[in-house]
Amino acid sequence: MKTPSVQKLVTAALFTALACIATLVIQIRIAPTGGYINLGDCIVLIAAWILSPFYGAAAAGIGSMLADLISGYALFAPATFVIKACMALFGGMVFRAISKHSSQKIVLSCICSALVAEAIMVFGYCGFEWFILGLGPAAAAGIPGNVIQAVGGCVSAVAVYLLMRSNKTLRNTLDHLH
Repeated sequence: MKTPSVQKLVTAALFTALACIATLVIQIRIAPTGGYINLGDCIVLIAAWILSPFYGAAAAGIGSMLADLISGYALFAPATFVIKACMALFGGMVFRAISKHSSQKIVLSCICSALVAEAIMVFGYCGFEWFILGLGPAAAAGIPGNVIQAVGGCVSAVAVYLLMRSNKTLRNTLDHLH
């Protein structure tokens, strides 16, 4: 079994903290559901693209769950852990599957993987509220807010990631983490 590098572990810990902070710093409340829109998905997606899918999943799940615990959404913390970890895991897998065929397809890799990840988020929270919280069809009221969150996550993550890759030194460091 390959031992993880210190650099990869430290980067995963950094993304865990960033996911928590990005979720907490800007929270725009959504009146009908009591939820909020935040920048956490930007970090979840970037972690999925930079780290391996499993390290990205751990960082995204733990960081986002901590944000729920800190901001008074403890009821959602277990669901957030699973949903955000799945976002990063499957988003990272899609990203790698597309980008390994051609480094020229980096934008396509980002967009496709972000769409997959954000669909997991939208349907994951709806399913949690519908079945676990017992809201039934009323859970669908949260879908529009989650779609807005998803669009914001996609746009911000793609923009930030492409800016990061535009710097040659940073791009080489990012490529080394895969």
